[in-house]
Amino acid sequence: MDGIRFAFGTLTVLPVRVTRWDREAARTGMLCAPLAGLVVGLCAAAAGGLLLLAGFAPLLAAVASVAVPAVLTRGLHLDGLADTADGLGSGKPAEDALRVMKQSDIGPFGVITLLLVLLAQIAAVSELYGAGWAHGAVAVAVAGVTARLSLTLACRTGVPPARPDGLGAAVAGTVPVRAAALAALLVTAACAAAGALFGLSGAIHHALAVLAALGGAQLLLRHCVRRFHGVTGDVFGALAETSATVALVALTLG
Repeated sequence: MDGIRFAFGTLTVLPVRVTRWDREAARTGMLCAPLAGLVVGLCAAAAGGLLLLAGFAPLLAAVASVAVPAVLTRGLHLDGLADTADGLGSGKPAEDALRVMKQSDIGPFGVITLLLVLLAQIAAVSELYGAGWAHGAVAVAVAGVTARLSLTLACRTGVPPARPDGLGAAVAGTVPVRAAALAALLVTAACAAAGALFGLSGAIHHALAVLAALGGAQLLLRHCVRRFHGVTGDVFGALAETSATVALVALTLG
């Protein structure tokens, strides 16, 4: 329960009191991160479904489904995405780039990245809702779970923190590689099972979307570790938004 509290207390705005802040709780919490993503994804799907039921267009339902995760995370993942984009776009050495990321304002790289990512998410979800509420709802839930699974993988042993303090330092390297791989296998299988609602091809499609999302997140993670010499809380936010976007876009293909 300490791990579950850690996952929901750090990754959502839900009123959960984090009772422990040690490495053991962080390890269990990051392994439970996909569970927090499932709750966020289901809430997003419910918001979109209610608007569709009320007669609104798929585009407005998509806006609602994309807005809910931002609200339930206080926009921290989007803020992390923008800060990471500014840090990477600055072209400065690691220490200076980290200083850019820590500033409270958002630079041009961050603004452009936020706009493109949000537009891509809304466009993808709108298309999926247009194919039917179930398609959109399952996709939004899968994206929420996959986004948090990318955090589990980013916390695996061997990935260092870029700073000695902050959320990145608290969770970096806490998850054993085998446990992270098992979590990825289980979550991918669960997403495939959800996609099986649309037949065998749907199961394969959703599994491939998860794998594509994790692959995109790992490429970004590798680049951030090389540029910043480790991970930060902002990098985790960027990984979550990147994997969610890739998953949604992949589900519109085919």
